[in-house]
Amino acid sequence: MKPQLACFERLGAAGWSALAETVAAARGAGLLVVADGKRGDVPVSARAYAQSLFGTTPSPFGEIDGLGADAATVNPLAGGDSIEPFVEAAEAAGAGLFTLVRTSNDGAADLLDVPAPEAPLHERLAALVAARAGRLDGKSGLSGMGAVVGATAPQHLGRLRELMPTSVFLIPGVGAQGGNPADLGPAVGEHPASILVAASRSIAGAGDPAAAADALRAEVWELSSS
Repeated sequence: MKPQLACFERLGAAGWSALAETVAAARGAGLLVVADGKRGDVPVSARAYAQSLFGTTPSPFGEIDGLGADAATVNPLAGGDSIEPFVEAAEAAGAGLFTLVRTSNDGAADLLDVPAPEAPLHERLAALVAARAGRLDGKSGLSGMGAVVGATAPQHLGRLRELMPTSVFLIPGVGAQGGNPADLGPAVGEHPASILVAASRSIAGAGDPAAAADALRAEVWELSSS
């Protein structure tokens, strides 16, 4: 389950309470929780965000639990030191991260694809991920240091997989944003679980959401298994 934190936080304290209940319900159903908040800030603030997502915060009344997410999305545009607190917290909690590398929105190309003497920005961000992948390695050979890579720009998928060979790709943009599952082959790594395709509106708005989810799951699994 990938709750969009903004949709809860706009409701204030009641929204955070509803988020905690949603996470508890997901855990009861045996689901992993990816907190989609795209957090990113200077290190001192990033550390506080990391506590809220994965850890606890000390207080005069004892430790206060955070959300307890299994993974979270983070924004690296403030530089490598801005994601370090998240990596440290994920290491301690046995959690994962999905770092924004090449997003699925139309405006992503305004910055992320701009050519540079060494490499476009999305490749520089991929290098930040790859440099930290070993710290969140799992037994399967995949790393919990993952990347958000949109389905709407499939021309970049192959190169990004070369740069981040062990990272799990969280792939938004399929469905409502126009991304096509058939174009995702270059994103697939050596392990069939190397991609995680996110689709929300196209499933929630379907006449039969369960059937739409099953159809997408089958298409992605065939792609990952080929």
